[in-house]
Amino acid sequence: MDAILDFLGGIPWWAWLLVVFGFIALRDIFQRKHTISHNFPIIGHIRYMLESIGPELRQYLVANNREELPFNRIERGWIYASAKKENNYEGFGTDRDIYQYQHVFINNAMIPYKLSPDHPNTLDKCFLPCAKVMGQHNKRKRPYRPASIINISAMSFGSLSAKAIESLNIGAAKAQAYHNTGEGGLSPYHQKGADVVFHFGTGYFGVRNPDGTFSMEKMRQLVADNPQIRAIEVKLSQGAKPGKGGVLPGKKITKEIAAIRGVEVGKDVLSPPTHSAFSTVPELLDFIEDIAENTGLPVGIKAAIGKLDQWEELAREMKQRGTGPDFISVDGGEGGTGAAPPSFADHVSLPWVYGFADLYKLFQNHGLTDRIVFVGSGKLGFPAKGAMAFALGVDVINVAREAMMSIGCIQAQICHTNRCPAGVATQSKWLQNGIDIPLKSDRLNQYFKTFRKELIEITHAAGYEHPCQFTMADVEMNMDDKHLSQDMRSTFKYKKQPVPFESMQKLKECIHLGGSYQTSN
Repeated sequence: MDAILDFLGGIPWWAWLLVVFGFIALRDIFQRKHTISHNFPIIGHIRYMLESIGPELRQYLVANNREELPFNRIERGWIYASAKKENNYEGFGTDRDIYQYQHVFINNAMIPYKLSPDHPNTLDKCFLPCAKVMGQHNKRKRPYRPASIINISAMSFGSLSAKAIESLNIGAAKAQAYHNTGEGGLSPYHQKGADVVFHFGTGYFGVRNPDGTFSMEKMRQLVADNPQIRAIEVKLSQGAKPGKGGVLPGKKITKEIAAIRGVEVGKDVLSPPTHSAFSTVPELLDFIEDIAENTGLPVGIKAAIGKLDQWEELAREMKQRGTGPDFISVDGGEGGTGAAPPSFADHVSLPWVYGFADLYKLFQNHGLTDRIVFVGSGKLGFPAKGAMAFALGVDVINVAREAMMSIGCIQAQICHTNRCPAGVATQSKWLQNGIDIPLKSDRLNQYFKTFRKELIEITHAAGYEHPCQFTMADVEMNMDDKHLSQDMRSTFKYKKQPVPFESMQKLKECIHLGGSYQTSN
């Protein structure tokens, strides 16, 4: 034995390396799964290694500041700096190509809006509630005015980690914003102090019967037990994969997730592409009214926009009945936090700006815009884009990926693999442990407050008190070479309906105002 050990110990390190390479080479030659490594033993592995780290190489070493998608380095840097309360300014002028197609310009006033000493924004530079009240037109029992015009979009527990959801909820509470649950049901991590919009899709998770159909009794009980639920959102489709269902693999369904969603542990769960509770537009309206009557809450719908014929039918029915959804969330076809096949994310449904413009114009033609709170969701988490959205007719902005980045997401784009390095979009306990909930919740809070502060400053620069006062003539967009820049009214061929607005003080005094403003006054 000693002789063998002495012999092995006498072999130089480079000889051991050659032996290892020899085994790898033999393995490569006799395998047939990878042609490159078969034809080029050992060396072929370098190709696969470089391919695996290609996104990181491009993100950190190759791509310029404005080149990446879905969010470039400048955009991510602004969110990170805002969330950390660091300097988010840029020096020596913009490095953006301001002549680029679809670049947005905001027309400033010669004399900006001036705040009085007792104005709410003199006392709180971040105070910016929604100018409309959800459910007011339809006389719901518990109308709701969102206390923040920027809020957390639909992201479910299961898609995001427990610590990520908890950080977002606590941060939203600090920022007076609401937190949309996503379609995974109301988890304990959604119940840390923020207003909640309960969202469900075709799987009816959290409010489903054993056979997968919708349970009104469970919905009534959920709302009664959780007064922080301020509105209910029915998902018709989402930007990532409109019209496509999904499967939650059984191996991902823990006891906790099964209890929250109302499904069986370890068994695959199907989210069908269509609802079982309704199949026509009139049935959808009946469903909305039934939920509103049983819960007393505003009820809205969420969808990505494509064909308009059924939306036209919805508008006609709403006009005839005098009722309908209290709010409509418009998602962009760019896709978001939901994992989807490229064929869907790249091609199905319109980008947000086109989809929203088409939908708003349709409801305006029927005289319905004043009764609906329009929610925009599609990469709008930047103040200038927020101003553009308000000019088009948005009343509230929901953000998903921007909120994720504020708590540490690095845009690794592997959300669907359960290997998120930041611990945000994974169920791995080890990866989640990197999230410091008090710190990350503060960062979401600071990001939301910075967004509102800068949007208010842009609004004042344009001569207005509240972003709802933006008109389509206030924002211009680069189009083609003949007409390089046109205002939004000329581009999208409609004129935004003025939003009734008296003053920021009136919003502050509103009895339906969400968050903790009422209890703190």
